[in-house]
Amino acid sequence: MRRHTGAIVRAAFALMVCVAAASPVAAEITLQGRGILFYTDDVGIFSATRRLSRDGDPTQPAIDSRLTNQGSDVVFEPDLTLSTSRENRWGTLTLNAKGQGFIYTDHTRFNHGTLRLEALQAFSPETKLRLRFYYAPDLFLGDNENRQPGATGLTEEVVSSYIWSARLERNLTPEFEMRLLTRYGLRRYNADFEQRNTDFWTIGPHFEWRVAPWVKLGLGYHYERGLADGRSQPQLKDDVSYVNHYGSADVEVELTKRVSFAAGFHYERNNWTSGIPGDERQGAHENIFQGDAVVYYRLADKARVGLGVQRSNRKESFDPSSVTNTNVGFGIEGTF
Repeated sequence: MRRHTGAIVRAAFALMVCVAAASPVAAEITLQGRGILFYTDDVGIFSATRRLSRDGDPTQPAIDSRLTNQGSDVVFEPDLTLSTSRENRWGTLTLNAKGQGFIYTDHTRFNHGTLRLEALQAFSPETKLRLRFYYAPDLFLGDNENRQPGATGLTEEVVSSYIWSARLERNLTPEFEMRLLTRYGLRRYNADFEQRNTDFWTIGPHFEWRVAPWVKLGLGYHYERGLADGRSQPQLKDDVSYVNHYGSADVEVELTKRVSFAAGFHYERNNWTSGIPGDERQGAHENIFQGDAVVYYRLADKARVGLGVQRSNRKESFDPSSVTNTNVGFGIEGTF
């Protein structure tokens, strides 16, 4: 707990420094809330599927097949974002904090929450710098094989993620924006799985293109390298180090003044880099394909409802079968 608290304090301090640099002029505060009710056919990978987007945490912890097929459930996903903006000597600074929850009806051990802190400095209408800290504590992954010396049977596997990221955003034309992303992160597991503790870094470009006044296209690619402690513990045969390639494409279309449509396709390939004989990931890889679609109906200028579906397919090269996950959700969001 002390380690988790320290990370939050450091992130909060960084935002306080940004606030101190801003002018004392009173700032406008906005509040955005959203609530989505989902049906999922696999609680074991529901949250992983939800995070597989170019603006989320797509390159996630290794998920063993024994942690999947954990049953269906109804999940409530609320989130709340508090934002404020003010002028400073460099332009406009926007600060926001977002809290998100995942509340399961029956499988309550999977309940968890995340926190995201962000500072966006606009140096001009064309150039911005976005800094983020993302914190996902004590995420229960399931009951897994304990590989520690002398241990037998299954025990719970829990991971906490800490991710710092920076995006340089530049409008090359009024319709075309390029974003350069870099991030560094830590995934820390409970003691029974500490060989999976991983440090990782990511780099890649994002693009936003306003193809027409009513159509926006997004593209993204990430390269990521992760190094796990298990690479230096050959007796455990559990090295989850990897090289990851992630690609994403999405489109948003305004069909009418009130109705809009969004769809995306995401692909991820994990090349496991374990060189330990007997490790199932030695020379192995994982492919993930995912599609999602949402239809929105605008109730008012700052409120809308949405109905959507997600479908993912995961396949480890050493596993004879693939793992699928389907999520169907209905939600409402508003800004105040």
